Amino acid sequence: MLPEGWEIRAVEELGKVQAGRQRSPDFTDGLLRPYLRVANVFDGYIDVSDVNKMRFTDQEFERYKLQRGDILLNEGQSIELVGRPALYQGEPNECCFQNTLIRFRPYAGVDPAFALKRFQQCLYDGTFQTIAKKTTSIAHLGVSRFAGLRLLWPPLEEQQRISRVLDVWDESIQCAESLLENRGDQLKALLANTLRVPPAIPGPKGDSDNGGFPVSVQPGIPSLPSVPQGWRRTALGEHLTEVRRPAKIEADDVVQLVTVKRSRGGVELREVLTGREIKTPSQFYVREGDFLISKRQIVHGACGIVPAELDGAVVSNEYAVLNSDGQIDLKFLRYLSESRYFQQTCFHSSIGVHVEKMIFKTERWLKWPFNIPPLPEQRRIVEILDLARREVDLLEQQVQVLRQEKAALMADLLTGKRRVRLDREGVAA
Repeated sequence: MLPEGWEIRAVEELGKVQAGRQRSPDFTDGLLRPYLRVANVFDGYIDVSDVNKMRFTDQEFERYKLQRGDILLNEGQSIELVGRPALYQGEPNECCFQNTLIRFRPYAGVDPAFALKRFQQCLYDGTFQTIAKKTTSIAHLGVSRFAGLRLLWPPLEEQQRISRVLDVWDESIQCAESLLENRGDQLKALLANTLRVPPAIPGPKGDSDNGGFPVSVQPGIPSLPSVPQGWRRTALGEHLTEVRRPAKIEADDVVQLVTVKRSRGGVELREVLTGREIKTPSQFYVREGDFLISKRQIVHGACGIVPAELDGAVVSNEYAVLNSDGQIDLKFLRYLSESRYFQQTCFHSSIGVHVEKMIFKTERWLKWPFNIPPLPEQRRIVEILDLARREVDLLEQQVQVLRQEKAALMADLLTGKRRVRLDREGVAA
């Protein structure tokens, strides 16, 4: 049964659907005009900071120019992103659009903001993926298939009410994300102040030139600041030892295999296999508290502490497992890995012709000098940074919860499962 006042309507009944202008070097007539392409269209918004130009005659420009309230959708894209919509809010009659995009121009009685959210839901719930034509790695939404798509649609007043409710959720999420970003910047500053070295990845206002390397790689020449008062300069090899605990695994044994995520993302379970399923014969046990380095991924910051739940898991000889003599707290070392100097020493301790094929040489790395505070100060630094990290983690969880709750509400509101009430003053409640 349809919600009261709602209808099932084809997209072409709700607005004008049109493909964009074909791009061709043969077009030599007309003036150079800015035009949008798939690379400009993101989930809900359009980036006009990098807009190409192409020649349009006056007649063509009239046909393909955009106005505020138009919605652009990716016509051809990967199957996960095909149909990704965005609302054009730029200057009217300034931009055109390429044939890699489909334009939806709402008719009277259709709220553009609601239409955007309804099309976003079609992306999120797989509707666009279902109707798209798939060819190799690219899926095509198709003008006719999109125009013929039949959707449940409410009256205009309810469209506007639903849109306002979801806008409030978006504002709440943006506020939470802004707070999270601020806390992240504060954590970076705290890392720099307590470790006395710059962080590995600068903030958005930092130097963006990384020599063509991914942002996770820090290829510069290591430069260690002077030794802070009360600290000492020492090679890590004076206190760290690579340990090997050979694992004797039988065919029927069930074994946990671990991996280390890039950008210091932590040690986590990769998969659980039986002994007969493990292809690499040489495996080694790891214990809770070990400092683990991925020899192939450390140039991307893949290192971390083995958590309690992975005690007794195994790794191949593609990993370096390090223990301390007690003079370096391995949790302090984990935070030290957040520094640019640490990452640069890892890069210069690796060999290979390409960043994705470099192999870390532990013995080289252990010779690099580091500034190390006394053990009590190391532990105090860990306490301070742990507290700051927990605040960031809590905010990340809150943002994720808000997104999940908004997604559930969005699905219900846009299909009429939940209705928006008006209070006595006519405000959505």
